[in-house]
Amino acid sequence: MEENETAPDAAAASASATAESGEQTPASNEETPTTPPEDITYHAVEKDGQVTAIWEMQGRKHLRTIDPRSRQGQDILRLYTADHQDEASATAASEA
Repeated sequence: MEENETAPDAAAASASATAESGEQTPASNEETPTTPPEDITYHAVEKDGQVTAIWEMQGRKHLRTIDPRSRQGQDILRLYTADHQDEASATAASEA
């Protein structure tokens, strides 16, 4: 190795060694574009005006069902009703 020459990094060294031996390796994760995971959303299932279940969804995939009477279900419903009231008051204010 000459004085002014820099040492190759480990990834480049292994890639060149693999190329020399004739082996093929699958593409690394950095080369393939990855899609970001979709946001998790919650959907209330109502029957006769009562929430009977809360569905946790990631895109179109159903992850789990949450009982609205559970602590987590009540927290989700409380957040939804708080957001819903904020939107309703903002809409009413803009109409006036």
